[in-house]
Amino acid sequence: MDKLITLLKESKHCVVFTGAGVSTLAGIKDFRGKDGLYKTAGEDAEKIFDIDYFHKKPSFYYKAAKDFIYNLDQKEPAIVHTELARLEKMGIVKAVITQNIDLLHQKAGSKKVIEVHGSPAIHRCLACGKIYKFDEIAKIVQEGKVPQCTCGGIIKPDITFFGESLPALAVEEAISEASKADLMLILGSTLVVYPAASFPLYTTRNGGKLVIVNNMETPLDYMAVAKYDDLEKVFTYISEHLK
Repeated sequence: MDKLITLLKESKHCVVFTGAGVSTLAGIKDFRGKDGLYKTAGEDAEKIFDIDYFHKKPSFYYKAAKDFIYNLDQKEPAIVHTELARLEKMGIVKAVITQNIDLLHQKAGSKKVIEVHGSPAIHRCLACGKIYKFDEIAKIVQEGKVPQCTCGGIIKPDITFFGESLPALAVEEAISEASKADLMLILGSTLVVYPAASFPLYTTRNGGKLVIVNNMETPLDYMAVAKYDDLEKVFTYISEHLK
């Protein structure tokens, strides 16, 4: 792991790309793992984030997401989140591009977070466009109710559902940061969900290096200058050896 410390110290523009593996360290379920959301939510699990099904039956999403998204105030950042925030303060990490929708990077103190799959921080009415904050919606969902706008419309989180386009500005910003990166750390992502999984290619095309930390193989392992499988060990090492 000394190689990783050297790469971080020498990097002029390090960008980080995070996936669900980073969240599982904080006790949040992933989607496709053995105890993931899709395994525990029954045979209709794939419909949780399906936009067409949401329009038909928003209650299905809110019921399934009650103990996955709407209890985030009970979750604390894990070592990866806190170390990335520290590395940003040190001037090493310039941006975090995340597929995650749990707001934990921000909670840990990271300032430059690009959420390419959207965010539950804001919910909006699909009929009139009225905006609601996460806290007020979470309270309603935790009571077992489905939030409804004062106009009677359906309220939806600003999370990108299947069938929707990714937020254009976030994607643009992610591509810009990935293109500038001389080093990209890919953490807890299997790199199979596109277009997000293509961001590391912008780094390699411009001569940047990839480091992958994931407990499963990824399609870009062959491109990485270093590959590790244990996020907690790697970031504990960073916390002790990079001051």
